[in-house]
Amino acid sequence: MAATVRRKKRYGILTIDPWLERYEGDIDLRMGRYKSVKRSLLPAGTKLQDFANGDLYYGFHRTDKGWVYREWAPGATAMHLIGDFNKWNRESHPMKRLENGVWEIELRGKNALKHRSHIKVQVTHAGGVEDHIPLYIHRVVQDPQTKTFDGQIWAPAKPYEWHDQRFAPKTNVPPIIYEAHIGMAQEKEGIGTYKEFTQNLLPRIKNDGYNTVQLMAIMEHPYYASFGYQVTNFFAASSWYGTPDDLKELIDTAHGMGLSVLLDLVHSHAAKNTAEGINRFDGTDTQFFLPGSAGNHPAWDSKLFDYGKHEVLHFLLSNLKFWLTEYHFDGFRFDGVTSMLYHDHGLGRAFDGYDKYFSMNTNVDAVTYLQLASELCHAVKRGCVLIAEDMSGMPGMCLPVKEGGLGFDYRLSMGVPDFWIKMLKERRDEDWDMGKMWYELTTRRPQEKNIGYCESHDQALVGDKTIMFWLADKEMYWGMNRAYPNPTVERAMALHKMIRLVTCSLAGEGYLNFMGNEFGHPEWIDFPREGNGWSFAHARRLWSLAEDGFLRYSYLGDFDKAMLALIKRCGVLAAGSARNLWQEQERKLLAFEKAGLIFLFNFHPVQSLKDFYLPVVQEGRYRVVLDSDSACFGGYERITHDYVYEARSQNKRGIGFEIYIPARTALVLERIEDKA
Repeated sequence: MAATVRRKKRYGILTIDPWLERYEGDIDLRMGRYKSVKRSLLPAGTKLQDFANGDLYYGFHRTDKGWVYREWAPGATAMHLIGDFNKWNRESHPMKRLENGVWEIELRGKNALKHRSHIKVQVTHAGGVEDHIPLYIHRVVQDPQTKTFDGQIWAPAKPYEWHDQRFAPKTNVPPIIYEAHIGMAQEKEGIGTYKEFTQNLLPRIKNDGYNTVQLMAIMEHPYYASFGYQVTNFFAASSWYGTPDDLKELIDTAHGMGLSVLLDLVHSHAAKNTAEGINRFDGTDTQFFLPGSAGNHPAWDSKLFDYGKHEVLHFLLSNLKFWLTEYHFDGFRFDGVTSMLYHDHGLGRAFDGYDKYFSMNTNVDAVTYLQLASELCHAVKRGCVLIAEDMSGMPGMCLPVKEGGLGFDYRLSMGVPDFWIKMLKERRDEDWDMGKMWYELTTRRPQEKNIGYCESHDQALVGDKTIMFWLADKEMYWGMNRAYPNPTVERAMALHKMIRLVTCSLAGEGYLNFMGNEFGHPEWIDFPREGNGWSFAHARRLWSLAEDGFLRYSYLGDFDKAMLALIKRCGVLAAGSARNLWQEQERKLLAFEKAGLIFLFNFHPVQSLKDFYLPVVQEGRYRVVLDSDSACFGGYERITHDYVYEARSQNKRGIGFEIYIPARTALVLERIEDKA
């Protein structure tokens, strides 16, 4: 009897992207490592979501007899629990060492630890004695006098009662994301709160047409001006804005409005702080991080995780499950994925060929971690949305793991903001390349979904400029009064609207906007620091500008709202690829069909066309349903929405009709269905 030959599995990614054929061995290695690591982590019959329960074992937990506290600190030689519960006595509460570097202490009595008690752990190791904040602590607070940070027991007598049981993210609805920072989401000069955001911002976000909120700077960070990207306490919701229950109320309320909530997650690195963070918790450099120089990020001055270490995988995967279950987040935007994927962190590297993705520079441990992370999140929460901030374009980032991918749902279209800023910085708009624009907005990996966006939050920071700032410069400060004409501002507004519409309709299967950019917010972001006298003047959002009927800002906000309403009503984001109808460099024209709508853009600064023949896909009657030149959006009202265009086949010109398209104007037309 002939021996049975086991056929090697061929992963779907190779069929989806034929350019990967020569890298089949690399895909096999990727998948082999993923399966091997998963087997080593999970005993037979165990699920990944059962493995990711670190928060249920480590940290502080009530028991029938009192409390139990556990830590993993293999490099420690002794540990003592200290806090206001024992008047910070350094000897009275020693911890017991268990197997595998685990330490434990039991405290008898229900009130051995009280709600809001301050707590730390004294760690003795070969290098000395240091105080640390417990690794799994849920709350960290700063002493207003000493400015030092303590862990705090969060155990209210009445736990938060959720009301969002009927809410579930809709997997078939593309995310339209409002990216926001809690602290600067208010107009006062100070730090905004979770409660203020719930009361003031959530209704605005809902009313403007967004269906998803992406919250920045939620994981605890001691330096407010880090924008939340120097995380010290991975299981603590930042106390800069209020309590854990305040954050839960925010998310609960958002769910009641039908809004999904994403967490801007930082697993790409950690703050190097030792007193506040996880660095050198057990006295060693390698408890969580890579050894030597490999453990230090050369650009971010932070520590880099050792994704090949099982205990690190346990910590990070448990962290994902924690935010999904404890706070009911609906997914994550993974920060700094490019830095994770490559040993050189993608710094100064041009990813101009497939060889760059499959080489000795690729951090295969990080690839495996991201695969495990995506599998876990989708298993824990149905409809969970995962977005990767990856500028390298790693093949398979947004393909299912079983097909050879990394399992994310979307990647950010990071090349699009770079494209717009390059155009604004280096070229007059009369020199913009229509072919390049089409290519940058439509090119992406096959069957991988993207989140399109015009500008990132980084461009709103001091030292950079938003799109509106590039277009209007200083005129945005005193040229926005509706009563006075201002050619610079009028040009800026026209292009601001056009850039947003063409990006939203072409650049992805989802869309993202950073708070305030929808109405051209004039203030850059400059967090309080020594250099500005610790001022909050530029660490806020001036919402009143968009509500002032005498200023032009509201025009831009109203256009954004109308644009999103049309995009959602017609299913533009989920409609697949656009069909290019016309592209012309000389007259700066671009026209395409998507979701049954006809989009027409005239980027020319002065040339309006009275009788442009617009080709369309289908004969019938068409009417303008949105145009950037409407008076209600600060335009010149040169287009009527009442006129009906008859599209017929006209000899060699094909199906189409003549239409007036003013300079620096975008139109959207919809076919009118004939009545029976």
